[in-house]
Amino acid sequence: MLSPFRNDAAELGSEFRTRRDNFDVDAILAIIRRRWTLVAVALAAGLVVGAAFLLSAVPMYTASATLLIDKSNSGLLSQMSETGAAVNDDAAVLSEVEVLRSDSVALSVVDKFKLQDNATFMSPSQSLRSSLAQLFDLRRFFSSSAEDQDSIDEARENAAAAVKSNMSVSRVGRTYVLNIEYTSRSPALSAKIVNAIAEGYLLDKLNSKYDATRRASDWLEQRIDELRQKALETDLAVQKFKSDNGLLATSGQLISDQQLSELNRALIDAQAETAKAKARYDRIKIIIDAHRTDAIVTDVLDSSISNDLRMKYLEASKTEAEISARLGPNHTQAVRLRGQMAEYERMMFEELGRISESYKSDYDVALSKEKSLSDSVGQASKVSAAAGETQVQLRELERKADTFRNLYQTFLARYQEATQQQSFPITEARIIEKAQNPTVPSYPQKPLTLALFGILGIAAGMSASAFLEFQDKYFRTGDQVRNSLEIDFLGFMPAIKDGAANHVMTHPMSMFAETLRASKIAIESDETSGCRVVGVVSALPGEGKSTAAINLAHLLAAEGSRTLLLDADFRQPGTSKLLAPNAESGLPQILNGSASAANLLIRIEESGVEFIPALVNKRVSNSAQLLSSKAMADFLAAARTKFDYVIIDLPPAGPVIDARAMAPLIDSFMLVIEWGKTSRKVVQAVLGSEPAIHSRMIGAVLNKVDTKKLKLYRSHGSVEYYHSKYSDYYLEDN
Repeated sequence: MLSPFRNDAAELGSEFRTRRDNFDVDAILAIIRRRWTLVAVALAAGLVVGAAFLLSAVPMYTASATLLIDKSNSGLLSQMSETGAAVNDDAAVLSEVEVLRSDSVALSVVDKFKLQDNATFMSPSQSLRSSLAQLFDLRRFFSSSAEDQDSIDEARENAAAAVKSNMSVSRVGRTYVLNIEYTSRSPALSAKIVNAIAEGYLLDKLNSKYDATRRASDWLEQRIDELRQKALETDLAVQKFKSDNGLLATSGQLISDQQLSELNRALIDAQAETAKAKARYDRIKIIIDAHRTDAIVTDVLDSSISNDLRMKYLEASKTEAEISARLGPNHTQAVRLRGQMAEYERMMFEELGRISESYKSDYDVALSKEKSLSDSVGQASKVSAAAGETQVQLRELERKADTFRNLYQTFLARYQEATQQQSFPITEARIIEKAQNPTVPSYPQKPLTLALFGILGIAAGMSASAFLEFQDKYFRTGDQVRNSLEIDFLGFMPAIKDGAANHVMTHPMSMFAETLRASKIAIESDETSGCRVVGVVSALPGEGKSTAAINLAHLLAAEGSRTLLLDADFRQPGTSKLLAPNAESGLPQILNGSASAANLLIRIEESGVEFIPALVNKRVSNSAQLLSSKAMADFLAAARTKFDYVIIDLPPAGPVIDARAMAPLIDSFMLVIEWGKTSRKVVQAVLGSEPAIHSRMIGAVLNKVDTKKLKLYRSHGSVEYYHSKYSDYYLEDN
């Protein structure tokens, strides 16, 4: 029995998983073979669109100049002024990039070439219209001077915005080189603007440096005047104080002060030496008292004895740690090594003691020297103190004079540097490569554009192909029949143009005939004994079930079986139209008792098939009732006694219920499906609603197969994959 059919979502999910699991190289190649024409057409369309775009696109030309942020110049300027710091980091270089993109540089380019008045530059696509608009603009005759100035400023700003929008500045790698590019329709204009941008940048740097140094010079000049006056006043005050108080001096200093100064310097040096000696002595005492073996003393490092003892101590410690970890801390060798370590430690501290005594001696000497100098300073201080308050006032006046003198000299030197820098025309950048008129347009790039449109065309073709593949839910292969319908696949029946009614007789070695032989074997393999009643059915009209039924009957009769062919499709009697187009009575009359079977039986001499037609020119309204009636059952029972096979051409199972009504009277069914036309979903729905038919289904055949396209749907290992190998066994011609 057929298991319940899945809903649409489950069906699509299963189909996707099946395609995904079976997605291999053969499947990809098969899809390419099936859809290459669509991809080729899409590629050609993409190339045509790309070519049309290239023909209609306005060529743009890009000119470039190269600028170097020169560190050598920055070094020279840094020597002249602290404001000229060298460019030595990424932030500084990126800052220069922003300066190049600034409004001041763009406005300098606009002013240099009067770009705001250049109609082609301002509106290249509508220059004629703009010119006419300006010509007939009457507002310019009535506008005030202020409005005119606003209009000029706005035009300058718009032109500067256009310059900035079409330019690009980039840093070349991690270097100090900046690449400036500008794009426009005119090669000459692009080169001119790029060079003007670079020159405008250099000029802006010079002007900014000049303005900064000029402002600094003005401030320094004012400050220097103030300091000059202060220095003069303080010097006069010192000289007047000395003269008034009779203070003698040599080399600009009082004699007593000179002696005291020298003693103080010597005392300071002695105190520093004492402190140094005491620090060394205290340090080594702390090490000895703390019993630290890891402390570092300079003289210990210079002592070969101490270094040798330390090396021995460290080697013994390392060996003892390894033995203790491996054999235990109480091992004899470990105990012995710890004893050696203690002895080495004792000897090291004896050496430290000797060094400590040396430090102590140095400290005592330095302390004695300091005491002697201190006594001398005390005596000199008593002499100097005789000057008392007068000398203190003198020193205060001298310090004040020195302060103002030093400030005056410093500011004067800075002022001279700033003054020189104002007239020193150098910046941190220079142009290393000027722009030339470009000869090749940078836009559009023809090969790249064509390649891009070609790729887009291929992508569109592949997308359409993928969509068509996903939408291709028709029966193409035997695996689809088995997986979707859970019935056997009997074979392919190629499309027949002429002689369809007796094709199996005229082409006995064809694939068509071989598929019907496979159907015969499937019919004979069921458990029915005696005469077998076989219904040939399809899901939809026009799938070729009548042709299949006629040729199956021909095949069975030609092989010696007594075969009866019935046309049970009372609404569209396709079999009768082919074999008895002029029949006036048929199976309906036999079932309602108005005619006898013996009188209506037609024998086809070519194969020996006995045929009972239906009415060709008259529709039967109660066809389902007739086919399921007791008369039909009695007719088939009588036919079973006279024939080996009864082949019944049934109506399609989808649109009418005749096949379902007659199902209990039929031993087995053969399903005919049109290749590449009938949806899998439709057949699944039909068989899902007809369990009586599905349970007796011997298999399905795919009819009207295009054998040339069949190879495009092959997958590795399938029947279709080896079709080319066994197709030589078929003879399609007479």
